[in-house]
Amino acid sequence: MIIVLKPNTSKEQADEIQRRIEAKGLKPLYLPGTERVVLGAIGDERVLAQLHLEGHPQVESVKPILSPHKLVGREFHPHDSIVKIAGVPVGGERFVVIAGPCAVESYQQMTDTAKAVKSAGAAVVRGGAFKPRTSPYAFQGLGVAGLEILHKVSKEQGIPYVTEVVEVADVELVAKDSDALQVGARNMQNYRLLSALGHCGKPVLLKRGPAAELKELLLAAEYIVNEGNPDVIFCERGIRTFETATRNTLDLNAVPFLKQRSHLPVMVDPSHGTGVRSLVTPMARAAVAAGADGILVEVHVDPSVALSDGAQSLYPQQFAELMEGIKPFVQAAGRTL
Repeated sequence: MIIVLKPNTSKEQADEIQRRIEAKGLKPLYLPGTERVVLGAIGDERVLAQLHLEGHPQVESVKPILSPHKLVGREFHPHDSIVKIAGVPVGGERFVVIAGPCAVESYQQMTDTAKAVKSAGAAVVRGGAFKPRTSPYAFQGLGVAGLEILHKVSKEQGIPYVTEVVEVADVELVAKDSDALQVGARNMQNYRLLSALGHCGKPVLLKRGPAAELKELLLAAEYIVNEGNPDVIFCERGIRTFETATRNTLDLNAVPFLKQRSHLPVMVDPSHGTGVRSLVTPMARAAVAAGADGILVEVHVDPSVALSDGAQSLYPQQFAELMEGIKPFVQAAGRTL
């Protein structure tokens, strides 16, 4: 429920109403605006009705929330949220580019890649230490050693990093030094993991599952936010369709749909969305035009020897060209790189 308070309501009066809501076992929310304060109540609306808040002298109106994703939806939070990854704002005027290899392979590989993507204009570097793979024989990542490499390279090169977490047991370990945690497509509906990330204290980059509906993606984010972590970034990375010419079908419909229904930032991954190196740049441009807040691009110093996703990874020079190529699109969208 949304409880709109009258303009002259004091903080003490709002707190008193919140205490009444909490006493009924509901979760109160305090949402101060420029003109008036709005309170939220998450829980059984039949219980809230017992408080008869419509008759409270400081309450202007009480409105039900019909959306199942109450915390990530715009009813409670009409204005766009900005999520900061170690000071890098995602969701504001800046179009944010995150780039790096699919997997951390060595210290030298990560150092060379971080230097290249930072020089070209990337704001955050990516790299997987833990890699959930479809085949049990594929490279599964360096694990803890990979995390140590990422942390060292990040400090030396002066660029924040995001890395994937795959298990509940690893959340504390991965969150310890990383600047943001990625939930891969295979884990989008791992609800225990999502709930644990609600307590990690770091931004979460939430990728859409390959067969997930957008309402399911919204509810996956709801799990994280409901546990106390408001810093969630959606990532559209393509879905599985009947088309086999590309690895996935990059669903750019998702960008305006999510932006209309949620206040959270939305990024696009054209690398996984296509799986084809030559298609990454044109789809990155399309992502800007669709209204995305940023892109996530796979870059490797030598994709021909990459242990993971080499076919869709850009060479450093190709990434530099991508960054130059999206500049007019970013400017046309009223943003900056």
